[in-house]
Amino acid sequence: MTSHTAAITTLQAKKLRDLLVTLGFEFAEKPYTLFAAKKGKLSISVYQKGPKVLIQGKGTAEFIEFHLEPEILGVATLGYEEVHQPEMFSPHFGIDESGKGDYFGPLVIAGVYTDATITKHLMAGGIMDSKRIGSAEKIRKLASLIRETPGIAYHILTLPPLRYNELYSEFRNLNRMLAWAHVSVIEKLLLQVPDCPRSLSDQFAKAAVLQKALTGKKLRIELDQRTKAESDIAVAAASILARERFVEWMDKTSAAGEIKLPLGASSGILSAARAVIEKHGKDALGKVAKLHFKTTAQVWASSP
Repeated sequence: MTSHTAAITTLQAKKLRDLLVTLGFEFAEKPYTLFAAKKGKLSISVYQKGPKVLIQGKGTAEFIEFHLEPEILGVATLGYEEVHQPEMFSPHFGIDESGKGDYFGPLVIAGVYTDATITKHLMAGGIMDSKRIGSAEKIRKLASLIRETPGIAYHILTLPPLRYNELYSEFRNLNRMLAWAHVSVIEKLLLQVPDCPRSLSDQFAKAAVLQKALTGKKLRIELDQRTKAESDIAVAAASILARERFVEWMDKTSAAGEIKLPLGASSGILSAARAVIEKHGKDALGKVAKLHFKTTAQVWASSP
């Protein structure tokens, strides 16, 4: 284990800081943190939001076992995941998406089947929520590990912008379209693992939307939705496969169009969108962008 995140209280954060001082950690300024410290190859950051603690580097497992859990949290969880989270080790699908909030690029939905053996293998390999992974190289490495895991089943649905825009014009609602895509992935996974009893995904704004889409397909599987579902290994693995496909599409399309398509929906998006129109024409925007975003109206307003 080289990375671990845990929610803590403000009081626990203070106790942790005092402990790190005692243990000889060196402190440094770091954005968005209450404090950050390092000793050797082990770094510990306590973020304001939450608050939560992020432990990274060599010695992560030892610090959790001998310091964080007994001295700060007062509960032993490391190595007892199967006791505390039995549902994560039971057979189920994990579903997650990438690109939903990005103006450029596709919407990618991935699903992964896991059981106890697969989950333990993925945990040992360092599988975690893709949003916690900073480099594309590591995403690719972990995605390869997932695909090569014995007994695993997975399916990835990619909706390039052209197809995405067509579907959005039909659904007229992102949640309904997303529910359709999730259920399409579940349907494909059930062809591979027909007796899988349960599927888990992040909580939809309206839970009934996903259930309705499942009922419409006449699929028989328990549908579980919850916030922070990416803490589940199957969902985390799905998030990695989806992110890899999304980044791959962005890289290839940027190279082919000779324009770097930025991630997210930041201010740099406008200049990139204008560059696409100037170089390839107005019709080209719908081939690389999700046109229902408010950004599109800004692009048209500022284009000649």
